[in-house]
Amino acid sequence: MRNEPRTVSDPFETLGLDPAQTALYTAVLRLHRATRTDLALAMDNPVEQVGAQLDDLVKLGVIDERSGHYLARHPAAALGRVIAERLDRLAEESRMIDSAFGSIRGLIRDYDAGRDYQSGSFMVEMASGADVLYESVVGIAVQSPPMTLVTGIPDERTMTDFARKFADPWVDAQERNLLTVHAIVPVSTLMLPGVRDQLTRLLETGGKVRTLDRVPSWFMTVGPEVAGLPSVWGGNLPDNAYNFYLVRTPVVVGVLRALFEELWARAVPLPWGRRGDGMIQVLRLAAQGMCDESIARQLGVSVRTIRARFADAMAELGAQSRFHAGVEAARRGWLR
Repeated sequence: MRNEPRTVSDPFETLGLDPAQTALYTAVLRLHRATRTDLALAMDNPVEQVGAQLDDLVKLGVIDERSGHYLARHPAAALGRVIAERLDRLAEESRMIDSAFGSIRGLIRDYDAGRDYQSGSFMVEMASGADVLYESVVGIAVQSPPMTLVTGIPDERTMTDFARKFADPWVDAQERNLLTVHAIVPVSTLMLPGVRDQLTRLLETGGKVRTLDRVPSWFMTVGPEVAGLPSVWGGNLPDNAYNFYLVRTPVVVGVLRALFEELWARAVPLPWGRRGDGMIQVLRLAAQGMCDESIARQLGVSVRTIRARFADAMAELGAQSRFHAGVEAARRGWLR
């Protein structure tokens, strides 16, 4: 049975407006131009309370105040303003995360200079070479299976190397129940030669993959006690001869897992598999200007099925309309 499409909540509430603010914005929309007194009567609330809420909405940029009258901005512009501010905050959070992890090498050196009185010295090993990196993961997994590997792959060169040479042993390790891979990759890498095939194999053998517009740096954790960090945070592994640190401590693993979970929550699943392919088919044909009935004839399915696939696509992409779904799908490389 096909999963029912997820219910999309009110966009303004999703972006941080409380129900009272959303209701007041709707009242301004309907009145078009109104004073505080007009709106207090419409809302059946005290003028002082409505005035404070109006001031908040003006600061958010969803309504304008002109000579004591309040006018609503166009809903698309208002929502865009709120989204832009939210994206600015997310970008600032991402910069803060990048800065924190950029300083981790110094923290490692400082920690390594002292002692961990519970478990002995802080184990940091400098390693070099792509073969060492990928083989060490399998070696760690063999020692205590099954292991969960989480990793962020930030660039096209590293992804190309993975697809050409190093995906096979990881897929084999998954097939032998030694390892389960969870990876976040840039959406721009999905169209590289061989990447789709290898990621599909990774998924078919139990792995999970999601995409982001930008992954801040390469990193990995293998199990609860081993972490991998690049020699230069945010750098390109191939450009740095695949130099990396293997850090054996739960503290660093915990920090990197927290970063991974934050990125994973923002990332989106790959648009592949039987359900994903159906969504992409209808989006591609709709982008060519075809109506639902024409798409249904083209694919040999019912119009109801086409509309269900559109609903699935909108839910998967977090889109408010079919047009928005098409724009978002194109941005993520689904329609190439």
